[in-house]
Amino acid sequence: MDFYFTLGSFIVFMVLGYIFGSLAERRHYKSIQEREERYRNIVVIAQRFPFVPNVRRTVLVTGSVVISVDYFKRFVATLRMLVGGRLTSYESLLDRARREAILRLQAQADFYHSTQVYNIKFETSSISKGAKDRIGSIEVLAYGTALITE
Repeated sequence: MDFYFTLGSFIVFMVLGYIFGSLAERRHYKSIQEREERYRNIVVIAQRFPFVPNVRRTVLVTGSVVISVDYFKRFVATLRMLVGGRLTSYESLLDRARREAILRLQAQADFYHSTQVYNIKFETSSISKGAKDRIGSIEVLAYGTALITE
């Protein structure tokens, strides 16, 4: 009897994790797409030295985000690690984190009335480990130099 209760609980949590995780991810992607449209006029370039005349001043801008992986994706990634191959569940996590960090950087550049950010760099780190050093949450920091020409 305990086995069936444990198995049933596991299945219920997996289904709930999948449903709520998918809903949260879809909402986040929708928010990202809306803000990418809003900030599309702010150019973000990895080039180190800008060739822009009349730069009045520069300012360091940053965007940082911490995103956690849901239980369902962690379970799927664990199964995938047994057979090898791409961990697409973690790829979407990193994609959302990078795009969110860039958007936050662009929002800060917009605050300074800048339309160009040069020398953008990324730092990515795992900030919390689960059992057996599995990824729990990741932080992505994007930073660059905003040019102010007005």
